[in-house]
This record gives sequence, structure tokens and C-alpha cells, in this order.
Amino acid sequence: MEAPWGIVNAERSWYVSAQQPEEAEAEDLSPLLSNEIYRQGSPGVSFGFSVFNLTNAIMGSGILGLAYVMAHTGILGFSFLLLIVALLASYSVHLLLSMCIQTAVTSYEDLGLFAFGLPGKVVVAGTILIQNIGAMSSYLLIIKTELPAAISEFLSGDHTGSWYLDGQTLLIIICVGIVFPLALLPKIGFLGYTSSLSFFFMVFFALVVIIKKWSIPCPLPLNYVEQYFQISNATDDCKPRLFHFSKESVYAIPTMAFSFLCHTSILPIYCELQSPSKKRMQNVTHTAIVLSFLIYFVSALFGYLTFYGKVASELLQGYSTYLPHDVVVMTVKLCILFAVLLTVPLIHFPARKALMMIFFSNFPFSWIRHSLITLALNIIIVLLALYVPDIRNVFGIVGSSTSTCLIFVFPGLFYLKLSREDFLSWKKLGLPIWNHSSPRVWRKLIKWQLVKLSIKVSNSEKQEDSSWLMARWTGGSEREFSYGSNDHHVKVVPFTCELFLREEVV
Repeated sequence: MEAPWGIVNAERSWYVSAQQPEEAEAEDLSPLLSNEIYRQGSPGVSFGFSVFNLTNAIMGSGILGLAYVMAHTGILGFSFLLLIVALLASYSVHLLLSMCIQTAVTSYEDLGLFAFGLPGKVVVAGTILIQNIGAMSSYLLIIKTELPAAISEFLSGDHTGSWYLDGQTLLIIICVGIVFPLALLPKIGFLGYTSSLSFFFMVFFALVVIIKKWSIPCPLPLNYVEQYFQISNATDDCKPRLFHFSKESVYAIPTMAFSFLCHTSILPIYCELQSPSKKRMQNVTHTAIVLSFLIYFVSALFGYLTFYGKVASELLQGYSTYLPHDVVVMTVKLCILFAVLLTVPLIHFPARKALMMIFFSNFPFSWIRHSLITLALNIIIVLLALYVPDIRNVFGIVGSSTSTCLIFVFPGLFYLKLSREDFLSWKKLGLPIWNHSSPRVWRKLIKWQLVKLSIKVSNSEKQEDSSWLMARWTGGSEREFSYGSNDHHVKVVPFTCELFLREEVV
């Protein structure tokens, strides 16, 4: 079959086609089932909602484990480590965005493909899959632990043995009745509306932690009901530590890495951003990370100053013990559980996408396969949530491996592999182009930054050796470009140009 007019094939089997607007409309049916590139016909997502979406992707159940980390690192030690992890997370996003501009790739998995071929794609997709399974398991673990206690606080009398107070039973019911149906949806755009609500739930949680600092005495009494008004700061148990290191301190970096992981959501948010550019997306990232850092630090600090060395690995457990019938605490529990619950199907989509990219990347969409993979992932995360005894194990194991790779290792490797500073400087590869014949695409003076390309000739499978190829605009309404030393010519429509040449507005 003759190849469509204007196809360009980037190295290592990454395809960029002259997709027409009609064909592009099909992508809207399943935006997370395949890579989608921002189209100028789409209004895009505002800066504020993009910040909320990314903040929601950053913050999750990790906020409940940071007070425990502070108890085993000290206030100053925790502050230093949290700041370093936040800065490194922001810088690694900068590296990812830089590589996306240079390669026109719009997914983390395809960056791995572009840098290291098929093995790179498989490794990245597998890492994302494991990471998201770990994250979903930790969220369900919180629901299993906290929901029975939250329900029991609204009940009077003895309800021991009731099914609605059994965490495992509730977890299975929630996964079957809520998580699985939402995860089955092929499009999750409407779930983004909960991002701002989840953010304000997190702010509410931080405010409650601050307020309740003065509602729990120190040292913690053995019988809190009898000694409610015993407030003493005379013992060492109530003295905050600036620096502290123990065997539990090894959970610090993994837990923080888990808490700042948002890199699998960066590129989808970037593609949907209104007036997308690297600078604008970097500002979105900075704003989201700063907001997350402040909420993390405040909740961890006052959570630690409330329980000191007795802080639980999951902060809400302490409030359940010492303030069992406090209305404000009961409300914030439900808010956190609601936010965590709606995050699970949101994380489910990139996990399923990664699994499909490993095994079914060349297959057309099938509802049967889609449903079976969704069911399999749900079974896995439910089993992990049922049999992992402590949330620290999830944070520690997942954070020390996949989170670290996605935040620190992979962006650096991609940059070292793909970046060619001598060839990719703006002075050498920026091509000022101006044309009045197509105002929708060329209405501004732009600079095109080239990507690594090779030409796929019609009716031929022969491909040229990939290299950093120079291009020149030869004019004309059809935008004829000339590539490489062999002076191959290919005609491309403006929409195709946007697929393989990324723009930066001057």
C-alpha cells in the first residue's frame, strides 16, 4: 500500500504522519490510549486548572507519611531533604520538557523509545506500571485502614463484627462499585474537574493539623479519656529534634520521592495546556511544586509537633486514637478519603496505557482487551492493599526504585543520550520562518527547533541513516523542505509540520 503523501519517520520506528484534522478527531475518544499532540484548534486548559491538575498528580497519600519522616530526620534535616527533592524534581521536569521540544515526543514511554529504542520504551513503561500500581495500592491501603474508623465514629452502640466496619470488605465493595467502573472509561477528562476540589481538601487537611496541635496534650497519656486536660512539656518526649537519624531514616528519601512524583502526568498536561510552550509549562510545574511543598511542610511540621516521637507512619491513625469523636477530625478524614478514592481511577489510566504500550502497542483498540487489563490491574492492587501490613513498606519499596528512576534517573539519561548542545543551540538550529498564506499556523514569527528525522520514501521501506539533519524552507504554499546531504524533498502540510517541528513563540 502506498505510503500517504508527506509521511516522515523519526529514528527507531517512531512515526510522525501527515494526519488530517478528520483523523485527529478520533484521538479524542481515548486520549490516554494513544499519544495525543496539542492541536491549535483545541482551546486548551487554562494555566490555573493546569496547576490544579499537576498539584493533584503530585499530592496524594504521601502527605500522610511525611510527619513520620520528620520524626526520624529532625525538623532541619527534613526541611533540607524535602527542599532538595523538590528542586531536583523541578529540574528533572525541565530536562523532560527540553527533550520533548527537541524530539517532538509527547509521552514518557516514547522518550525512552527515541533514546534507547524498544528496550528503553519497555523499561520506562514497566517502571511507570510498577510505580502506579504501588501508588494505587497505597491509596487503597489508606481507605482500608481509615474508612472503618471513620464510619464507626458516626455510630453509637456496639457494632463489632459488622461488615460495614470490616476494612477488607469495604475495600472490595469500593473497588468493584466505584474504582473499576470509573477506570473502565476510555476517557478521563471529566475526572480533571475534581483536581481543584482535591487540592482544597489537602489545604483543609493542613489547616486541621495546625489547629489540632493544641488539642492533644504532651506527653501523650496512656488513657486519654481520663487525662484529657493533662498538658505537660516537661519530658524529653515533647522536645522537637532539629536533627535525628536512626534506622527508620532510610525511609526519608523514598517517601519524599514518592510524594513529588508527577512526571508521568507532565506531558499529558503540557499537550493540553493553553498556548503551550516550555516556559509556560515550566511555570505550571514551579507553581504546583511550590504549593505542594508548602502543604507538605506545614502538615508534616505540625503533625510532628503534635505527636513528636509517637507519630504514626500514617498520620490520621494518631488522630483516630486521641480524638476519636472530634467533628472536625471526622470531617477531614472523609475529605482525605474522598480525594484519595478519586485519585485511584485517575492513576489507573496511565498504568493501563503503559501495559498496553508494552504488549499491545500495534493493536487497534478493543473493549474486551481494555476491560480485561483493567480488571487484572484492579485485582493486583486490591491484593496488595489487603496483604501489605504497613504503608511504610509501600512508600519505601516503591519510592526507592520506580519513583527514583522516574524523577532522577531517566530524565538525566535521556538528556545525556539525546542532547547535542553544539547542534541544538538556538543560534544553529533556530529557523525564523514567516508566511502570510496560512495565518492559523504561521501567523506569528516563530523559531522551529529541529528533531532527529529520517525520510520514508513512498513505496519503499528503505530508510536513510538517522542523524541530526539540517532543513531549509524553500517557500511555496506547500512548505517544501530539503533534508540532509542527499537533498531529499518532502512536501508537508502545515499540520504535519507541527507534528515533527516544535514551535517556540518569540
